[in-house]
Amino acid sequence: MVVGLAEIGDKTQILSLMLAARFLRPVPIIFGILFATLANHAAAGLAGTFLGSLLTGEVMRWVLAASFMSVAIWALFPDKVAEDGRRYGRLGVFLTTLVAFFLAEIGDKTQIATVALAARFEQFSAVVIGTTGGMMLANIPVVLVGHRFADRLPVRVIRVAAAVVFAALAVLTLVGTGG
Repeated sequence: MVVGLAEIGDKTQILSLMLAARFLRPVPIIFGILFATLANHAAAGLAGTFLGSLLTGEVMRWVLAASFMSVAIWALFPDKVAEDGRRYGRLGVFLTTLVAFFLAEIGDKTQIATVALAARFEQFSAVVIGTTGGMMLANIPVVLVGHRFADRLPVRVIRVAAAVVFAALAVLTLVGTGG
């Protein structure tokens, strides 16, 4: 849920809208997003699980709290997608979506959140499934309904709500009651 909220107004959601508007083929776009997110978040989940096993005690709490607080602050700022006229080539809708979405998600706040959540909870599968589900819940409506739906969302309010949730996770991690 937290990752789904953080995704609202994110560059990958804007990318979803751009792909839907350009190709008008929602099914391959949705599957491209799903497989790109699974691959990206699996890598992030592995990194988080690995870091979670290395860092223990007080250091781990501070690293996680800093990560959650960073994502909280980052969630307050809308992402921009450059429209540089690049062509998607002849790879097909699915492959174009898969590659574009995977690359756009590298270093994104939802990927960082996945690393932090996997490190915090040390449950690789549950974190990857949950963060991927959040991404899909945020992006599928954009792909299916397009700009009419996205234009009506109170993006600023949702961004602030995501920031509050991540800040609360940071505080709960520091005081040791998050979980």
